[in-house]
Amino acid sequence: MQLNRCLLGLLLAALVTLRAEPVPAMTNNPPAVIVLVGAPGEEAYGEKFAEWAQHWEKACRETGASAVTIGLTNQTQGTDYQQLKQALLDAPKESENELWLVLIGHGTYDGKEAKYNLRGPDVSAAELASWLQPFRRPLILINCTSSSGPFLNKLSAPGRIVLTATKSGHEQNYARFGQFISEAIIDPEADLDKDGQTSLLEAFLTAAYRVADFYKTEGRLATEHPLLDDNGDGRGTPADWFRGVRAVKKSSEGVAADGLRAHQFHLLRSQQERELSPALRSRRDQLELSLAKLRESKGQLSEDDYYRQLEPLMIELAMIYQKAAAASSAEVNKP
Repeated sequence: MQLNRCLLGLLLAALVTLRAEPVPAMTNNPPAVIVLVGAPGEEAYGEKFAEWAQHWEKACRETGASAVTIGLTNQTQGTDYQQLKQALLDAPKESENELWLVLIGHGTYDGKEAKYNLRGPDVSAAELASWLQPFRRPLILINCTSSSGPFLNKLSAPGRIVLTATKSGHEQNYARFGQFISEAIIDPEADLDKDGQTSLLEAFLTAAYRVADFYKTEGRLATEHPLLDDNGDGRGTPADWFRGVRAVKKSSEGVAADGLRAHQFHLLRSQQERELSPALRSRRDQLELSLAKLRESKGQLSEDDYYRQLEPLMIELAMIYQKAAAASSAEVNKP
């Protein structure tokens, strides 16, 4: 077993080296991003919301993601409610690349139903859940509004990642999470594990830490507590449950910790990440989730069983990166 540990150590070192090459260039199979800007209520809020949307638009231009923004122009194509519904109807329901939906603005909650405030008719969490039901592709839903907590429970499902600015519908004050997540999404400073790319998880953690720091610095009671859900249990995990990029607490027994899936998505991918085909990336993600599950069960396994299960996962991971590197090299050397 000592030989296996040495081999696994070498493989792990090679994987760390492979994943540490930052390159700011266009992604392959880029995601689709829909940014929705809601009713501002006051002019000052409208200026802030437009600025946050511009951050997302700039990020999409730099990463090659396709982007649609609703809520900043005249409603010649119908109400914002109608435009959002149509955009989701038109979006491919099955795809290997993910669909990001970013909600910027204000929200309301009457004790029963949470709504996102639009110019014209509002959209409820239940309606949005209904519109998203046909999708069989990775979905990333970022609700930056006040009273956004109930959206997490309504929208949570396997294959989805849901971020909310608040932990409940009763946190009804203006939320600043939208500013910080828009700034962090491709910010190299938010790359917490220094692998050359900022994951959705890292952007969430960075934004949540900046939210908390704002209220602490201002000496004010925090009126927003962001949550992340990517395991489909509808409970969500706050940023202070994480140490680095790994959750050290669980929302429920027997359910994988939140954060594992969110750490696999990047609006701006590193060179190493872009060398992976969609099929290889999907398999790599599955292997990484299996590794995380194995690590969690380590205490229930004998040392020999643990390394016996670990070895094939690590070897297949190494082979995936080797295939990607070989394919990239062949492409570069084409006559």
